[in-house]
Amino acid sequence: MEAVKIGWSTCDISTDKPVIMPGQAYLRVSKGVHDPITSTALVIDGGSDYVIFVSVDMVGWGPDFLDTVRRLVKEKNSEIDTDKIIANFTHTHAGGARGHDNVTYTISGHPEDTIPVKIEIASSDEYIDFYTRKIADAVVDAWNGRRPAGIAYGYGYAVVAHSRRVWYSDDLSKRAGVDVTDTFAVNGHAAMYGKTNDDKFSHYEAGADHFINLMYTFDENNKLTGAIVNVPCPSQNSEHSYYLSASFWNEVRENLRAKYGDIFILPQAACAGDLAPRILHYKDAQSRRFRLKYGEAEEDIAELNARKDIAERICGAFDEVYSWASKDIQTEVPVLHSVREISLRRRLITDSEYEYCVGGLAAARAKSYVTTDDPEADFKYNTKILSDRKRFNAIINRYEKQKTKKDIPMELHTVRVGEIAFATNPFELYMDYQHRMQARSPFIQTFCVELCAPPEACVGTAGYLCTERGEEGKGYSAIIFSCQVSPEGGQQLVEETLKSLEELADKE
Repeated sequence: MEAVKIGWSTCDISTDKPVIMPGQAYLRVSKGVHDPITSTALVIDGGSDYVIFVSVDMVGWGPDFLDTVRRLVKEKNSEIDTDKIIANFTHTHAGGARGHDNVTYTISGHPEDTIPVKIEIASSDEYIDFYTRKIADAVVDAWNGRRPAGIAYGYGYAVVAHSRRVWYSDDLSKRAGVDVTDTFAVNGHAAMYGKTNDDKFSHYEAGADHFINLMYTFDENNKLTGAIVNVPCPSQNSEHSYYLSASFWNEVRENLRAKYGDIFILPQAACAGDLAPRILHYKDAQSRRFRLKYGEAEEDIAELNARKDIAERICGAFDEVYSWASKDIQTEVPVLHSVREISLRRRLITDSEYEYCVGGLAAARAKSYVTTDDPEADFKYNTKILSDRKRFNAIINRYEKQKTKKDIPMELHTVRVGEIAFATNPFELYMDYQHRMQARSPFIQTFCVELCAPPEACVGTAGYLCTERGEEGKGYSAIIFSCQVSPEGGQQLVEETLKSLEELADKE
Protein backbone atom coordinates (compact mmCIF):
# COMPACT_ATOMS: atom_id res chain seq x y z
CA MET A 1 0.00 0.00 0.00
CA GLU A 2 1.41 3.39 -1.03
CA ALA A 3 0.96 6.78 0.60
CA VAL A 4 -2.17 8.58 -0.51
CA LYS A 5 -1.72 11.65 -2.70
CA ILE A 6 -4.31 14.40 -2.83
CA GLY A 7 -4.77 17.19 -5.36
CA TRP A 8 -7.31 19.99 -5.24
CA SER A 9 -8.41 22.78 -7.57
CA THR A 10 -11.43 25.04 -7.98
CA CYS A 11 -12.69 27.53 -10.53
CA ASP A 12 -15.38 30.16 -10.88
CA ILE A 13 -17.73 29.33 -13.76
CA SER A 14 -20.00 32.37 -13.35
CA THR A 15 -20.59 34.87 -16.11
CA ASP A 16 -21.97 38.39 -16.22
CA LYS A 17 -23.41 37.71 -19.66
CA PRO A 18 -27.16 37.06 -19.93
CA VAL A 19 -27.25 33.27 -20.17
CA ILE A 20 -30.08 30.76 -20.11
CA MET A 21 -30.98 29.47 -16.62
CA PRO A 22 -32.71 26.05 -16.73
CA GLY A 23 -34.55 24.33 -13.91
CA GLN A 24 -38.17 25.40 -14.25
CA ALA A 25 -41.01 24.73 -16.68
CA TYR A 26 -39.87 27.87 -18.49
CA LEU A 27 -36.47 29.35 -19.28
CA ARG A 28 -34.98 32.33 -17.44
CA VAL A 29 -32.18 34.62 -18.58
CA SER A 30 -29.62 35.66 -15.98
CA LYS A 31 -29.36 39.33 -14.97
CA GLY A 32 -26.04 39.00 -13.15
CA VAL A 33 -24.26 37.06 -10.41
CA HIS A 34 -25.49 36.99 -6.82
CA ASP A 35 -22.71 34.69 -5.65
CA PRO A 36 -20.16 32.56 -7.53
CA ILE A 37 -21.15 29.30 -9.11
CA THR A 38 -18.07 27.12 -9.01
CA SER A 39 -16.59 23.77 -9.93
CA THR A 40 -14.18 21.92 -7.66
CA ALA A 41 -11.92 19.01 -8.55
CA LEU A 42 -10.36 16.51 -6.13
CA VAL A 43 -7.91 13.74 -7.04
CA ILE A 44 -7.46 10.89 -4.56
CA ASP A 45 -4.52 8.78 -5.73
CA GLY A 46 -3.67 5.56 -3.94
CA GLY A 47 -0.78 4.64 -6.24
CA SER A 48 -2.29 1.74 -8.14
CA ASP A 49 -5.68 3.40 -8.66
CA TYR A 50 -7.37 6.75 -8.25
CA VAL A 51 -10.58 8.74 -8.50
CA ILE A 52 -11.21 12.26 -9.75
CA PHE A 53 -14.25 13.90 -8.16
CA VAL A 54 -15.68 17.04 -9.75
CA SER A 55 -18.55 19.07 -8.35
CA VAL A 56 -20.47 21.58 -10.47
CA ASP A 57 -22.86 24.27 -9.19
CA MET A 58 -25.56 23.81 -11.81
CA VAL A 59 -28.94 22.13 -12.08
CA GLY A 60 -27.66 19.41 -14.43
CA TRP A 61 -25.68 18.64 -17.54
CA GLY A 62 -26.04 18.93 -21.29
CA PRO A 63 -26.11 15.84 -23.51
CA ASP A 64 -22.34 15.80 -24.15
CA PHE A 65 -21.02 17.48 -20.99
CA LEU A 66 -19.03 14.58 -19.55
CA ASP A 67 -17.70 13.45 -22.93
CA THR A 68 -16.51 17.00 -23.60
CA VAL A 69 -14.78 17.40 -20.25
CA ARG A 70 -13.11 14.01 -20.59
CA ARG A 71 -11.92 14.86 -24.11
CA LEU A 72 -10.52 18.23 -23.02
CA VAL A 73 -8.71 16.67 -20.07
CA LYS A 74 -7.20 14.00 -22.30
CA GLU A 75 -6.00 16.69 -24.71
CA LYS A 76 -4.28 18.53 -21.87
CA ASN A 77 -2.77 15.48 -20.14
CA SER A 78 -2.87 12.12 -21.87
CA GLU A 79 -1.69 10.18 -18.81
CA ILE A 80 -5.00 10.78 -17.01
CA ASP A 81 -7.54 7.97 -17.35
CA THR A 82 -10.57 10.14 -17.96
CA ASP A 83 -12.98 7.30 -17.21
CA LYS A 84 -11.99 7.95 -13.59
CA ILE A 85 -13.70 11.37 -13.66
CA ILE A 86 -16.96 11.57 -11.69
CA ALA A 87 -18.80 14.87 -12.21
CA ASN A 88 -21.69 15.49 -9.82
CA PHE A 89 -24.08 18.44 -9.92
CA THR A 90 -25.33 20.24 -6.82
CA HIS A 91 -28.67 20.95 -8.56
CA THR A 92 -28.82 24.67 -7.91
CA HIS A 93 -31.67 26.00 -10.03
CA ALA A 94 -29.74 29.27 -10.30
CA GLY A 95 -26.99 27.93 -12.54
CA GLY A 96 -26.26 28.57 -16.20
CA ALA A 97 -26.98 27.01 -19.57
CA ARG A 98 -26.69 23.29 -20.21
CA GLY A 99 -28.33 23.04 -23.65
CA HIS A 100 -26.64 24.11 -26.86
CA ASP A 101 -28.01 26.89 -29.07
CA ASN A 102 -29.33 24.42 -31.62
CA VAL A 103 -31.54 22.62 -29.09
CA THR A 104 -32.52 25.29 -26.56
CA TYR A 105 -35.27 27.05 -28.51
CA THR A 106 -36.82 24.22 -30.50
CA ILE A 107 -37.46 20.48 -30.67
CA SER A 108 -34.86 18.54 -32.60
CA GLY A 109 -36.12 17.86 -36.12
CA HIS A 110 -39.16 20.12 -35.69
CA PRO A 111 -38.29 23.66 -36.82
CA GLU A 112 -41.97 24.59 -36.55
CA ASP A 113 -41.57 24.50 -32.77
CA THR A 114 -38.82 27.12 -32.71
CA ILE A 115 -39.76 30.01 -30.42
CA PRO A 116 -39.15 33.66 -31.34
CA VAL A 117 -36.47 35.34 -29.21
CA LYS A 118 -36.65 39.13 -28.91
CA ILE A 119 -34.41 39.64 -25.87
CA GLU A 120 -30.64 39.61 -25.49
CA ILE A 121 -29.31 36.15 -24.66
CA ALA A 122 -25.64 35.25 -24.76
CA SER A 123 -24.65 32.18 -26.76
CA SER A 124 -25.13 28.99 -24.76
CA ASP A 125 -22.56 27.29 -26.99
CA GLU A 126 -19.95 29.87 -26.01
CA TYR A 127 -20.81 29.66 -22.32
CA ILE A 128 -20.73 25.86 -22.31
CA ASP A 129 -17.36 25.96 -24.07
CA PHE A 130 -16.15 28.46 -21.44
CA TYR A 131 -17.07 26.41 -18.39
CA THR A 132 -16.20 22.96 -19.74
CA ARG A 133 -12.69 24.25 -20.51
CA LYS A 134 -12.37 25.76 -17.04
CA ILE A 135 -13.54 22.51 -15.45
CA ALA A 136 -11.05 20.51 -17.52
CA ASP A 137 -8.28 22.90 -16.46
CA ALA A 138 -9.27 22.40 -12.82
CA VAL A 139 -9.06 18.62 -13.21
CA VAL A 140 -5.58 18.85 -14.72
CA ASP A 141 -4.46 21.33 -12.05
CA ALA A 142 -5.69 19.00 -9.31
CA TRP A 143 -3.88 16.09 -10.95
CA ASN A 144 -0.64 18.04 -11.28
CA GLY A 145 -0.96 19.28 -7.71
CA ARG A 146 -1.07 15.84 -6.07
CA ARG A 147 1.00 15.67 -2.89
CA PRO A 148 1.38 13.14 -0.07
CA ALA A 149 -1.57 13.65 2.22
CA GLY A 150 -3.92 12.13 4.74
CA ILE A 151 -7.65 11.58 5.03
CA ALA A 152 -10.13 11.34 7.87
CA TYR A 153 -13.83 10.65 7.79
CA GLY A 154 -17.00 10.49 9.82
CA TYR A 155 -20.67 11.34 9.85
CA GLY A 156 -22.74 13.95 11.61
CA TYR A 157 -26.33 15.07 11.92
CA ALA A 158 -28.05 18.01 10.25
CA VAL A 159 -31.57 18.02 8.89
CA VAL A 160 -31.26 19.93 5.63
CA ALA A 161 -33.98 18.41 3.45
CA HIS A 162 -37.57 17.43 4.08
CA SER A 163 -40.04 15.35 2.12
CA ARG A 164 -41.52 17.42 -0.70
CA ARG A 165 -44.20 14.90 -1.63
CA VAL A 166 -47.45 15.52 0.18
CA TRP A 167 -50.06 12.74 0.39
CA TYR A 168 -53.82 13.26 0.49
CA SER A 169 -56.60 10.89 1.44
CA ASP A 170 -58.35 11.54 -1.89
CA ASP A 171 -57.25 11.34 -5.52
CA LEU A 172 -56.38 14.88 -6.60
CA SER A 173 -57.32 14.17 -10.21
CA LYS A 174 -60.94 13.74 -9.13
CA ARG A 175 -61.20 17.24 -7.67
CA ALA A 176 -63.24 19.89 -9.43
CA GLY A 177 -61.33 22.22 -11.70
CA VAL A 178 -58.11 20.20 -11.82
CA ASP A 179 -56.15 20.41 -15.06
CA VAL A 180 -55.31 16.77 -15.73
CA THR A 181 -53.43 17.73 -18.91
CA ASP A 182 -50.72 19.48 -16.89
CA THR A 183 -47.39 17.77 -17.63
CA PHE A 184 -46.42 18.43 -14.00
CA ALA A 185 -49.38 16.23 -13.15
CA VAL A 186 -51.95 16.38 -10.45
CA ASN A 187 -53.10 12.85 -11.02
CA GLY A 188 -53.02 10.78 -7.85
CA HIS A 189 -52.77 10.90 -4.07
CA ALA A 190 -49.42 12.71 -3.97
CA ALA A 191 -48.29 16.17 -5.05
CA MET A 192 -44.88 17.75 -4.98
CA TYR A 193 -44.96 20.83 -2.73
CA GLY A 194 -48.64 20.20 -2.07
CA LYS A 195 -50.55 22.36 0.38
CA THR A 196 -50.55 20.92 3.89
CA ASN A 197 -53.43 23.05 5.22
CA ASP A 198 -55.75 21.07 2.96
CA ASP A 199 -58.57 19.19 4.73
CA LYS A 200 -57.51 16.01 2.94
CA PHE A 201 -53.81 16.26 3.87
CA SER A 202 -52.69 12.90 5.24
CA HIS A 203 -48.89 12.71 5.54
CA TYR A 204 -45.56 13.18 3.84
CA GLU A 205 -44.54 10.31 1.62
CA ALA A 206 -40.96 10.22 2.91
CA GLY A 207 -39.24 11.35 6.07
CA ALA A 208 -35.85 13.02 6.18
CA ASP A 209 -32.28 11.75 6.15
CA HIS A 210 -30.39 13.32 9.06
CA PHE A 211 -26.93 12.02 8.13
CA ILE A 212 -24.12 14.06 6.62
CA ASN A 213 -21.11 12.08 5.42
CA LEU A 214 -17.76 13.87 5.54
CA MET A 215 -14.27 13.07 4.28
CA TYR A 216 -11.50 15.51 5.22
CA THR A 217 -8.09 15.87 3.57
CA PHE A 218 -4.84 17.01 5.16
CA ASP A 219 -1.36 17.95 4.01
CA GLU A 220 1.85 16.31 5.24
CA ASN A 221 1.73 18.46 8.39
CA ASN A 222 -1.83 17.35 9.21
CA LYS A 223 -3.23 20.75 8.26
CA LEU A 224 -6.78 20.64 6.90
CA THR A 225 -6.83 21.30 3.16
CA GLY A 226 -10.39 20.44 2.19
CA ALA A 227 -13.39 18.17 2.54
CA ILE A 228 -16.09 16.28 0.69
CA VAL A 229 -19.43 17.24 2.22
CA ASN A 230 -22.12 14.74 1.24
CA VAL A 231 -25.63 16.00 2.06
CA PRO A 232 -28.94 14.32 1.12
CA CYS A 233 -30.41 17.45 -0.41
CA PRO A 234 -30.44 19.26 -3.75
CA SER A 235 -29.24 22.87 -3.41
CA GLN A 236 -32.35 24.46 -4.84
CA ASN A 237 -33.14 27.39 -2.61
CA SER A 238 -33.51 30.59 -4.64
CA GLU A 239 -34.67 28.36 -7.47
CA HIS A 240 -36.71 31.05 -9.24
CA SER A 241 -33.87 33.56 -9.15
CA TYR A 242 -32.71 35.50 -12.19
CA TYR A 243 -29.22 35.82 -10.69
CA LEU A 244 -26.61 33.08 -10.78
CA SER A 245 -26.13 31.50 -7.36
CA ALA A 246 -24.79 28.34 -5.74
CA SER A 247 -27.72 28.35 -3.29
CA PHE A 248 -26.83 27.32 0.27
CA TRP A 249 -23.41 25.97 -0.74
CA ASN A 250 -22.26 29.57 -1.06
CA GLU A 251 -22.99 30.22 2.60
CA VAL A 252 -21.45 26.88 3.59
CA ARG A 253 -18.20 27.75 1.82
CA GLU A 254 -18.11 31.24 3.29
CA ASN A 255 -18.68 30.02 6.85
CA LEU A 256 -16.15 27.20 6.71
CA ARG A 257 -13.44 29.30 5.10
CA ALA A 258 -13.95 32.03 7.67
CA LYS A 259 -13.13 29.47 10.36
CA TYR A 260 -10.64 27.09 8.71
CA GLY A 261 -8.93 29.28 6.12
CA ASP A 262 -8.96 28.92 2.35
CA ILE A 263 -9.87 25.23 2.26
CA PHE A 264 -11.52 23.41 -0.62
CA ILE A 265 -15.12 22.26 -0.29
CA LEU A 266 -16.52 19.66 -2.67
CA PRO A 267 -20.28 19.30 -2.21
CA GLN A 268 -22.12 16.13 -3.14
CA ALA A 269 -25.87 15.63 -3.23
CA ALA A 270 -26.71 12.30 -1.64
CA CYS A 271 -29.92 10.62 -2.79
CA ALA A 272 -32.81 13.01 -2.28
CA GLY A 273 -35.11 12.89 -5.28
CA ASP A 274 -38.16 13.15 -3.02
CA LEU A 275 -36.60 15.71 -0.64
CA ALA A 276 -36.04 19.46 -0.78
CA PRO A 277 -34.45 22.17 1.41
CA ARG A 278 -37.70 23.69 2.58
CA ILE A 279 -40.46 22.93 5.05
CA LEU A 280 -44.11 22.90 4.04
CA HIS A 281 -46.30 22.82 7.15
CA TYR A 282 -44.42 25.16 9.53
CA LYS A 283 -44.01 28.22 7.32
CA ASP A 284 -45.36 30.82 9.76
CA ALA A 285 -43.15 29.48 12.54
CA GLN A 286 -40.18 29.57 10.18
CA SER A 287 -40.88 33.18 9.23
CA ARG A 288 -40.90 34.14 12.91
CA ARG A 289 -37.68 32.18 13.47
CA PHE A 290 -35.91 34.01 10.67
CA ARG A 291 -37.28 37.42 11.70
CA LEU A 292 -36.02 37.05 15.26
CA LYS A 293 -32.79 35.29 14.29
CA TYR A 294 -31.68 37.44 11.37
CA GLY A 295 -33.68 40.63 11.78
CA GLU A 296 -35.81 42.46 9.28
CA ALA A 297 -33.09 42.94 6.66
CA GLU A 298 -34.53 42.85 3.18
CA GLU A 299 -33.52 39.75 1.26
CA ASP A 300 -31.90 40.53 -2.08
CA ILE A 301 -32.53 37.00 -3.29
CA ALA A 302 -35.30 34.55 -2.39
CA GLU A 303 -34.83 32.22 0.60
CA LEU A 304 -31.53 33.82 1.63
CA ASN A 305 -32.37 33.40 5.33
CA ALA A 306 -33.21 29.75 4.75
CA ARG A 307 -29.82 29.33 3.08
CA LYS A 308 -28.08 30.91 6.08
CA ASP A 309 -29.99 28.63 8.43
CA ILE A 310 -29.13 25.51 6.42
CA ALA A 311 -25.47 26.51 6.19
CA GLU A 312 -25.26 26.86 9.97
CA ARG A 313 -26.54 23.32 10.42
CA ILE A 314 -24.15 21.86 7.83
CA CYS A 315 -21.20 23.76 9.29
CA GLY A 316 -22.16 22.69 12.80
CA ALA A 317 -22.03 19.06 11.69
CA PHE A 318 -18.72 19.72 9.91
CA ASP A 319 -17.19 21.15 13.11
CA GLU A 320 -18.50 18.39 15.36
CA VAL A 321 -17.27 15.59 13.14
CA TYR A 322 -13.92 17.29 12.54
CA SER A 323 -13.34 17.51 16.29
CA TRP A 324 -13.12 13.73 16.59
CA ALA A 325 -12.50 12.43 13.07
CA SER A 326 -9.24 14.41 12.88
CA LYS A 327 -7.86 12.16 15.64
CA ASP A 328 -7.64 9.35 13.04
CA ILE A 329 -5.81 10.76 10.03
CA GLN A 330 -4.79 7.97 7.65
CA THR A 331 -1.99 8.36 5.12
CA GLU A 332 -1.98 4.86 3.63
CA VAL A 333 -5.30 3.40 2.53
CA PRO A 334 -6.35 1.32 -0.46
CA VAL A 335 -7.94 3.33 -3.24
CA LEU A 336 -9.92 1.23 -5.72
CA HIS A 337 -12.18 2.54 -8.45
CA SER A 338 -14.62 0.44 -10.46
CA VAL A 339 -16.32 1.82 -13.59
CA ARG A 340 -19.00 -0.38 -15.13
CA GLU A 341 -21.92 -0.08 -17.50
CA ILE A 342 -25.09 -1.63 -16.14
CA SER A 343 -28.61 -1.92 -17.58
CA LEU A 344 -31.77 -0.75 -15.85
CA ARG A 345 -35.37 -1.58 -16.69
CA ARG A 346 -37.23 1.23 -18.44
CA ARG A 347 -40.38 2.80 -17.12
CA LEU A 348 -42.49 1.57 -20.04
CA ILE A 349 -45.05 3.86 -21.66
CA THR A 350 -48.49 2.24 -22.00
CA ASP A 351 -50.64 2.53 -25.10
CA SER A 352 -53.08 4.81 -23.27
CA GLU A 353 -50.22 7.03 -22.05
CA TYR A 354 -48.90 7.24 -25.59
CA GLU A 355 -52.30 8.29 -26.92
CA TYR A 356 -52.60 10.84 -24.13
CA CYS A 357 -49.26 12.36 -25.15
CA VAL A 358 -50.14 12.42 -28.84
CA GLY A 359 -53.22 14.42 -27.93
CA GLY A 360 -51.26 16.53 -25.48
CA LEU A 361 -48.67 17.42 -28.10
CA ALA A 362 -51.38 18.43 -30.54
CA ALA A 363 -53.01 20.60 -27.88
CA ALA A 364 -49.68 22.19 -26.99
CA ARG A 365 -49.00 22.94 -30.63
CA ALA A 366 -52.43 24.50 -30.94
CA LYS A 367 -51.30 27.15 -28.46
CA SER A 368 -49.58 29.90 -30.41
CA TYR A 369 -46.42 31.69 -29.39
CA VAL A 370 -46.97 35.37 -28.63
CA THR A 371 -45.14 38.53 -29.59
CA THR A 372 -46.12 41.65 -27.64
CA ASP A 373 -44.44 44.80 -26.39
CA ASP A 374 -43.13 42.85 -23.36
CA PRO A 375 -40.46 40.51 -24.78
CA GLU A 376 -39.41 39.18 -21.35
CA ALA A 377 -42.95 38.08 -20.53
CA ASP A 378 -43.28 36.67 -24.05
CA PHE A 379 -40.12 34.61 -23.60
CA LYS A 380 -41.38 33.11 -20.34
CA TYR A 381 -44.80 32.31 -21.83
CA ASN A 382 -43.39 30.88 -25.04
CA THR A 383 -40.78 28.70 -23.35
CA LYS A 384 -43.52 27.25 -21.13
CA ILE A 385 -45.42 26.20 -24.26
CA LEU A 386 -42.23 24.80 -25.76
CA SER A 387 -41.53 22.92 -22.53
CA ASP A 388 -44.92 21.19 -22.77
CA ARG A 389 -44.30 20.30 -26.40
CA LYS A 390 -40.88 18.88 -25.56
CA ARG A 391 -42.22 16.79 -22.71
CA PHE A 392 -45.01 15.25 -24.78
CA ASN A 393 -42.65 14.69 -27.71
CA ALA A 394 -40.11 12.98 -25.44
CA ILE A 395 -42.70 10.42 -24.29
CA ILE A 396 -43.74 9.72 -27.89
CA ASN A 397 -40.09 9.07 -28.78
CA ARG A 398 -39.65 6.84 -25.74
CA TYR A 399 -42.71 4.82 -26.72
CA GLU A 400 -41.11 4.05 -30.08
CA LYS A 401 -37.69 3.31 -28.59
CA GLN A 402 -39.01 0.89 -25.95
CA LYS A 403 -40.29 -1.41 -28.71
CA THR A 404 -36.70 -2.54 -29.32
CA LYS A 405 -34.88 -1.43 -26.16
CA LYS A 406 -36.42 -2.44 -22.85
CA ASP A 407 -33.40 -1.43 -20.77
CA ILE A 408 -31.39 1.76 -20.34
CA PRO A 409 -27.57 1.72 -19.96
CA MET A 410 -25.97 3.51 -17.02
CA GLU A 411 -22.37 4.22 -16.06
CA LEU A 412 -21.85 3.12 -12.44
CA HIS A 413 -18.86 4.21 -10.39
CA THR A 414 -18.01 2.62 -7.06
CA VAL A 415 -14.94 3.80 -5.20
CA ARG A 416 -13.19 2.46 -2.14
CA VAL A 417 -11.07 4.80 -0.02
CA GLY A 418 -9.94 2.70 2.91
CA GLU A 419 -12.99 1.76 4.97
CA ILE A 420 -15.42 4.07 3.21
CA ALA A 421 -16.97 3.90 -0.24
CA PHE A 422 -18.66 6.08 -2.83
CA ALA A 423 -21.42 4.96 -5.21
CA THR A 424 -22.81 7.09 -8.02
CA ASN A 425 -25.93 7.44 -10.11
CA PRO A 426 -27.23 10.08 -12.57
CA PHE A 427 -30.75 10.36 -11.16
CA GLU A 428 -32.67 12.43 -8.70
CA LEU A 429 -32.87 9.17 -6.79
CA TYR A 430 -35.48 8.70 -4.09
CA MET A 431 -34.10 8.45 -0.56
CA ASP A 432 -35.25 4.85 0.06
CA TYR A 433 -32.81 3.49 -2.54
CA GLN A 434 -29.91 5.10 -0.71
CA HIS A 435 -30.95 3.49 2.56
CA ARG A 436 -31.20 0.10 0.86
CA MET A 437 -27.62 0.47 -0.39
CA GLN A 438 -26.15 1.88 2.80
CA ALA A 439 -27.84 -0.70 5.02
CA ARG A 440 -26.29 -3.63 3.12
CA SER A 441 -22.97 -2.05 2.17
CA PRO A 442 -19.83 -3.82 3.43
CA PHE A 443 -18.19 -0.47 4.22
CA ILE A 444 -18.33 1.55 7.43
CA GLN A 445 -19.74 4.54 5.56
CA THR A 446 -21.09 4.70 2.04
CA PHE A 447 -21.35 8.07 0.34
CA CYS A 448 -24.11 7.79 -2.27
CA VAL A 449 -23.79 10.51 -4.90
CA GLU A 450 -26.72 11.39 -7.16
CA LEU A 451 -26.88 13.66 -10.21
CA CYS A 452 -23.59 12.40 -11.66
CA ALA A 453 -23.22 13.26 -15.34
CA PRO A 454 -23.32 10.23 -17.62
CA PRO A 455 -21.52 9.79 -20.94
CA GLU A 456 -23.82 10.59 -23.84
CA ALA A 457 -24.19 6.91 -24.72
CA CYS A 458 -25.81 6.15 -21.36
CA VAL A 459 -28.86 7.49 -19.54
CA GLY A 460 -28.79 11.00 -20.95
CA THR A 461 -30.96 13.44 -19.04
CA ALA A 462 -31.75 10.76 -16.42
CA GLY A 463 -34.53 12.51 -14.47
CA TYR A 464 -36.09 11.20 -11.28
CA LEU A 465 -36.12 7.57 -10.21
CA CYS A 466 -39.06 7.03 -7.88
CA THR A 467 -39.81 4.15 -5.55
CA GLU A 468 -42.75 1.77 -5.65
CA ARG A 469 -44.70 3.90 -3.19
CA GLY A 470 -43.88 6.99 -5.24
CA GLU A 471 -45.28 5.36 -8.36
CA GLU A 472 -48.40 4.47 -6.41
CA GLY A 473 -48.92 8.07 -5.30
CA LYS A 474 -48.16 9.52 -8.75
CA GLY A 475 -47.69 13.29 -9.01
CA TYR A 476 -44.66 15.14 -10.36
CA SER A 477 -41.35 13.25 -9.92
CA ALA A 478 -43.20 9.92 -10.11
CA ILE A 479 -44.87 10.15 -13.51
CA ILE A 480 -43.94 9.34 -17.11
CA PHE A 481 -42.64 12.87 -17.72
CA SER A 482 -40.28 12.58 -14.75
CA CYS A 483 -38.98 9.01 -14.81
CA GLN A 484 -37.16 7.10 -17.53
CA VAL A 485 -36.37 4.15 -15.26
CA SER A 486 -38.93 2.05 -13.37
CA PRO A 487 -38.87 1.18 -9.67
CA GLU A 488 -37.79 -2.30 -10.81
CA GLY A 489 -34.82 -0.62 -12.47
CA GLY A 490 -34.20 1.28 -9.24
CA GLN A 491 -33.85 -2.00 -7.36
CA GLN A 492 -31.54 -3.26 -10.11
CA LEU A 493 -29.38 -0.21 -9.42
CA VAL A 494 -29.32 -1.11 -5.73
CA GLU A 495 -28.29 -4.72 -6.40
CA GLU A 496 -25.66 -3.85 -9.01
CA THR A 497 -24.18 -1.19 -6.73
CA LEU A 498 -23.98 -3.61 -3.80
CA LYS A 499 -22.40 -6.26 -6.02
CA SER A 500 -19.70 -3.81 -7.07
CA LEU A 501 -19.13 -2.65 -3.48
CA GLU A 502 -18.71 -6.25 -2.34
CA GLU A 503 -16.11 -6.81 -5.03
CA LEU A 504 -14.15 -3.77 -3.87
CA ALA A 505 -14.38 -4.85 -0.25
CA ASP A 506 -12.92 -8.27 -1.11
CA LYS A 507 -9.85 -6.80 -2.82
CA GLU A 508 -6.67 -6.18 -0.89
